[in-house]
Amino acid sequence: MSTAPLLSEGEGRRTHSPGAGGRRRGRRPFVRRLLLGAGGTLVAAAGALVAVGCFLGLYARPTSDDWCVAWKSRDLGVLGITSDFYTTQNGRIANAFLSGLVYGDGLGGIKILPTVMAVAFTLGLVLLGWQFVRLLGGNPPVLALFACSLALQALLYYAGTRSYQVLLWAPATISHTLPSVIGVWALLLGIWTVRRTRAAVRAAGFAAAFLIAFGLGTLSEPFALVSGLLAAGVGLLALPRLKLAQTWHPFTWCALWCSGLVCGLIVLYTSPGARWRRAQQPDRESVLSAGELRGAFEDWLHMWDSVTGQWAYLGAAAVGVLLGWAAGLRAPAHGPRTWGRRRSAPRNVLIAVLLLPVPVVVLGSFAVVLGLRSGYGPSGWTYARAWTNYLVPMELALCAYGALLGEWAGRFLARRRASTPVVSAAVAAVGGLALAALAVLVPSVQQLTTATVTRAAAWDAQNSRIRTEAAQGATDVGYRPLYIGGLAEPFYTSNYTRDWVAACVSKWYGIDRIHRL
Repeated sequence: MSTAPLLSEGEGRRTHSPGAGGRRRGRRPFVRRLLLGAGGTLVAAAGALVAVGCFLGLYARPTSDDWCVAWKSRDLGVLGITSDFYTTQNGRIANAFLSGLVYGDGLGGIKILPTVMAVAFTLGLVLLGWQFVRLLGGNPPVLALFACSLALQALLYYAGTRSYQVLLWAPATISHTLPSVIGVWALLLGIWTVRRTRAAVRAAGFAAAFLIAFGLGTLSEPFALVSGLLAAGVGLLALPRLKLAQTWHPFTWCALWCSGLVCGLIVLYTSPGARWRRAQQPDRESVLSAGELRGAFEDWLHMWDSVTGQWAYLGAAAVGVLLGWAAGLRAPAHGPRTWGRRRSAPRNVLIAVLLLPVPVVVLGSFAVVLGLRSGYGPSGWTYARAWTNYLVPMELALCAYGALLGEWAGRFLARRRASTPVVSAAVAAVGGLALAALAVLVPSVQQLTTATVTRAAAWDAQNSRIRTEAAQGATDVGYRPLYIGGLAEPFYTSNYTRDWVAACVSKWYGIDRIHRL
């Protein structure tokens, strides 16, 4: 590994003092060790928070929609629940299929889903970060990449207002968290596809893009809207006439992705289940009317007030700074300049690429709020589990901007020949900010742990009692609501005939009805 000073080649040739050169050569390994220490600390801290969430998956128990999906998966099977969703529920066939897989073996699936999701997300983000650093000409530091991946996940799971729903409640994770995991891997597939030279391999990648997008279109409408905005923006920037892309391959991939999303949304919207669901809603103004748009804009402001009030999200930029700094430090001392490859495109195109996440997040978040308001009314914006669909690209953008800032800061301090204490203090400050952002999440993790474990114990005791009574022939058993995560439980309404949660609980236990204890 090179220990050359963090200076440009011209500055190195002008330096004739052996003592000065030795001091600079000694500075780079010290900063590298400091960055390794910061990266290792963040991996341990963020990894511990994510690991706690995975462990809490073992204490996940049914509530709200869980009850209905669980008995349908058991009694109807995977294909049966998929047909049921399409014909009588909401038309989300991919959502139903995945739900059938998760609940197909009783409650085991909901217990391991957080772990499976976290592992897949971690690996996907690390590989995506690797591609990003290589694009900038740097040498990807693996430890820093894992620090970024785990820190972004910790912020996603715990910085919001609905941690239980985002991580541990399977219906929400399948609808709003898992699509982002699939999206990251789809993006990696797209990068791999457009670089292939064999036409048959590219054709397979293009076909996979359409099929994956079609599935996501019937899995999650909010994610389809946000990912469609991103793909459309990238596709426009990838037009060969702008000279950012040399071939039509990136544009073709983006076009097929958007086509798949549109086809999936059409299948969902025209399904009998979606028509039935719309018929249950009271008549209201069109979602595109002036009044509804004004109300959606006010909801959008309320939502962003909640998001920006959580300063922990700055941790995403902080870990990005460390990544960029470490990647720049690991770049070959006499290799090509870090920014040389990016300067092959026009300056205005580079600016467009850097600014692309801004309209995607802004417009995507408004589309999410508009959809929530359409489906759930004026209070729909408070369904924070759906915010995940734009929070993931927001965090990725913050991390990417932080990486660019970190790379620039490393070169700036090198040109100014900053002393080792100054550089060390800068690295420590950035690492401290990232660690503080993770520390802010600890109370939320503690509350989530207490609530989840306590409820699991109470649920297990009640479940054992109900099953015993049902086995003895009881057809009407007592049930005590066990609330968690702001989700519905039986007796959420005084009209029992409209209590769909109680009806699903009864079907799960094979009895006629339940009454409140």
